[in-house]
Parts: sequence; structure tokens; C-alpha cells
Amino acid sequence: MSGATSDQITTAIVIPSENPSKSKVNQMSDDNFLSNNSTDRIDTKRVRYPHCIVWTPIPVLTWLFPFIGHMGIARTDGVIRDFAGPYYVSEDNMAFGLPTRYLQLDLNRVSSLGSSNNLRNVWDKAVEQASDEYKKRMHNLCCDNCHSHVAMALNTMGYDRKYSYNMVSLAFWMFFCGKYVNFGGLLRTWIPFLILASIVIVVTVVVKLQT
Repeated sequence: MSGATSDQITTAIVIPSENPSKSKVNQMSDDNFLSNNSTDRIDTKRVRYPHCIVWTPIPVLTWLFPFIGHMGIARTDGVIRDFAGPYYVSEDNMAFGLPTRYLQLDLNRVSSLGSSNNLRNVWDKAVEQASDEYKKRMHNLCCDNCHSHVAMALNTMGYDRKYSYNMVSLAFWMFFCGKYVNFGGLLRTWIPFLILASIVIVVTVVVKLQT
């Protein structure tokens, strides 16, 4: 009995044991890292675009003018808010279909009087304030529209220390800098315009050949 006890004690001394607290700390650190990354990850299947401006074509209008479309802005949880009609701001149900283009903005460029840890709250609050305001407004295609709603949110949060965003600047920003969500988004954006342009070109050529 004493020999067996001695062997057991020796084995316990020889085999090093892993520090459980250190292992737990490392695991928590890894989990936090993965969690932070996934928070900002775009998920097209679930239609989640964290702190993004999103854009989708408007039938007929975008077919004729590809730089014109419907725009929305997403909270940091990825849920899209868009000024979809008179006195109505949609939530998680974007008008005219799923986004085809997006711009994911940098939260570090959000102006905040408080701690940098509060930037997500500043973004979300600005989006909700703009949405609440546009629930009181009549939709005007030329003067006060979905782009204006997004512009108000960006101006409210002072994104990139700018307070002069408007429908024109946002339209061109998205047109020249926006990314396509996938190849299908590219096709949805351009195929109708290219078909119409091809028809116009063919008709023009035929008419000229006949004259």
C-alpha cells in the first residue's frame, strides 16, 4: 500500500498540470476576438450589413439612369432602415428588394463627445433619430427622399467630421465607391440598362442604314 501511494505521489509530481485559469483567460480572449469580428461581418444571406449604407435598383428609373436608386442605412447590428414612402421608414424590409451595393463605413470616423467605446451607440442613435424624423415627412422623389434620410443620419453623427451630406453627394459616392454584394447584384444593377441601351443602339443604326 505504501509503495502504491509513493508511486501515485511521484506521478502527480512528475506530470505537469496546465494552469486552468490561464487556459480560461486565453479561451475568453479568443472568443472575444471572434465575437468582435463577427459583429461587423456582412451576412448577405441574413441581409445584415453592419454600419453600412446600402443601395438597390428602382425598376425603370435605374434602368434609364444607373446612378439613381433606393438607399438605406443599417444599424451596427446590420438591420437596414430606409425611407420607403410617405411617413414610413422600413425596418429590415428594404423597399424595391435586397441590396445590390453597399458601403461599410468606419465607426472610428464617427464623431463622439464621449468615450470611443460608445461609437456604436452614437451610430445607432443617429440612425434612429433620422428614422424617427422621416416618419413625419412626406416622400418627395426630387427633394426629400431616401438619400436625404441617410444624409441626415450621417450629419447627425458627424461622420468623418462632415455635416453637409446630401442626396447628390451620397448618390455619386455610392455610384463610384460602392461594392456589389455579389455577382448577382452586379447583374441586377446593370443588365436592364445594357439591354435598353443595346435596343436604342440597334434601332438607331437600323434607322440610319435605311435613310
